[in-house]
Amino acid sequence: MMRRCLTLLALVLAGVLGLPAAAYADSYSAPLTTAIEDLTVTGEVRTGYSRDLFPHWTDADGDGCSTRDEVLIAEADDPVSVGSGCSLSGGRWFSYYDRVSWTDPADVDIDHMVPLAEAWDSGARTWTTATRQAFANDLGDHRTLVGVTDNVNQAKGDQDPSTWMPQYDRCRYLGEWVAVKHRWRLSVDSTELSALRSLSGSCSTTTITVMRAD
Repeated sequence: MMRRCLTLLALVLAGVLGLPAAAYADSYSAPLTTAIEDLTVTGEVRTGYSRDLFPHWTDADGDGCSTRDEVLIAEADDPVSVGSGCSLSGGRWFSYYDRVSWTDPADVDIDHMVPLAEAWDSGARTWTTATRQAFANDLGDHRTLVGVTDNVNQAKGDQDPSTWMPQYDRCRYLGEWVAVKHRWRLSVDSTELSALRSLSGSCSTTTITVMRAD
């Protein structure tokens, strides 16, 4: 919730202060169906991929909590107590993919909405290591990293919406997938585009608003 508020706050401040959106980041907003059509379409290339090329779960602010911990703290529905070494207790996490709540953080995986391998296929192979690290630890948009049931995340793996969708809240999932693709200027292949078009047919009220990660 906190990360969602910060993202929206930057957009609001730009309007209130009369500043161009580029003062914070290049912004993009469109209905989901339009946002899908605005994605760049190209073939995917998996050659050379390694998860190690995306340094993840770093501690960017040096507070002892990794990116994984920061997401768990931000997404907890019940207050979390943070102990020594960023040990977490007392929280409760809702996995919208399967609509299950958990009280043990070990049962929660932090899903890269667009998996690292999919990001590589879609353009991240041309990025610097620093940019891939920024993507893998993106706390600037609440949609990039999502806490979900661990075995559901493992079932998703590196699949895109043409081969995997959550059981519930599919319009939300599609919106978040497309938002992350736009935020990081990632492409889609023709099969993925076809699936996004088909699956979004019942999501006519969904609008995508993002700040580009430039």
